[in-house]
Amino acid sequence: MPGIRPPAVAGMFYPADPQQLKDYVVSTLSRAARELPPLGPVKAVIAPHAGYVYSGEVAAHAFAALGHDADVRRIVLMGPAHTVPLRGIAAPRWDAFATPLGAVQVDEEARRQIAHLPQVTLDDLPHAREHALEVELPFLQVLFPGVPVLPLVVGETTPEEVAQVMELLDDGHTVFVISSDLSHYEPYEEARVHDTLTARRIEALDYPHIDSHDACGARPISGLLLEARRHGWSPHLLDFRNSGDTAGDRSRVVGYGAWAFTEAA
Repeated sequence: MPGIRPPAVAGMFYPADPQQLKDYVVSTLSRAARELPPLGPVKAVIAPHAGYVYSGEVAAHAFAALGHDADVRRIVLMGPAHTVPLRGIAAPRWDAFATPLGAVQVDEEARRQIAHLPQVTLDDLPHAREHALEVELPFLQVLFPGVPVLPLVVGETTPEEVAQVMELLDDGHTVFVISSDLSHYEPYEEARVHDTLTARRIEALDYPHIDSHDACGARPISGLLLEARRHGWSPHLLDFRNSGDTAGDRSRVVGYGAWAFTEAA
């Protein structure tokens, strides 16, 4: 039986104590919500996935943009493969993903809808130790309790392959969460310049010119940007920092950004 994927990074990337974790998520979402500009209906967000001490406040801005939209009936969560080489997109066989806040059901219907695509495989191995998807789940559990999620690990793919998955799953009641950090381990000022260029490309929907040197989730980001270009979704930068801003050490930093993509008026 597929069963439930247990937490892999609780107590390392985020609190393992359920009350401490819930309190953190609720408080960061509340602070972030007060800083957001007015937004229309949000179709997708980009959120970072480092340990909460580094990027949790930035991620909260992306999730706060989703609000508590009662019309959301499914969430598709896409992030990079950090632990195993992967060609294509891996959907899990598990029935649910556990965090200290409980189990998040995997959307079986969404998984079935994309299982026939040549770029999609059913494979638990890329998910087993992957933190990029897991760290986003507590935010979704607080905002959308009971709403199923389809976690997808995105490996070597084209923007068209990612966008095809999004197109099939976009039923008007689905939001997409793209999990990605920006530059890695550059000096603070160099990282700011690099990440600013990446931010400009994201906001220009310049999907062919973002690669893994710019963002670890470059492939799902590129697919999102292609889909946004096709449908006229507008990007909004909500927060933009790096680990030198949030955790002190500026000699080798990791960049973080939060964006929301809204439907055309």
